[in-house]
Amino acid sequence: MKNIIIEGKVFKFGDNVDTDQIIPARFLDTSDPEKLSKHCMEGVDENFSQRVSKGDIIVAGRNFGCGSSREHAPLSIKGCGVGAVVAVSFARIFFRNAVNIGLPIVEISDFKAKTEDEVSIELNKGKIRNKTSGEERRFSEFPVFLTRIISAGGLIEKTREDLIERD
Repeated sequence: MKNIIIEGKVFKFGDNVDTDQIIPARFLDTSDPEKLSKHCMEGVDENFSQRVSKGDIIVAGRNFGCGSSREHAPLSIKGCGVGAVVAVSFARIFFRNAVNIGLPIVEISDFKAKTEDEVSIELNKGKIRNKTSGEERRFSEFPVFLTRIISAGGLIEKTREDLIERD
């Protein structure tokens, strides 16, 4: 399986960033990732969606994505073009929703980065490197089935691929 490499600039956030901060409830009248992306992270950084570039990486603390179980939160992040979210820990439902829509997430407790640092992540190899500081850490490699879901762009897309292969 092809190694998934994600490289981008860091946007740093703290602990307990909840789904209302990721995508405020007043914007939940759509499930369109492009529309949601315009308000992504607005609860903690009003200008995030204007500053983020395709491939950039969110680095956060503990319990990222806590709160409601809405799939809109990871959809808005993916819609902004964020390449991955790295955190000390994730709310379980956010973790699952992120995988389901094909948003790469990395759980690691000892990775240090600040806003504007350049980071490289090799999902299949379980390696993350802060290119700015030179620090490199290991994390648990993604299981093959999760890597396939992420590579396909989400669970629905992976299921479509599987059904096409069967025909």
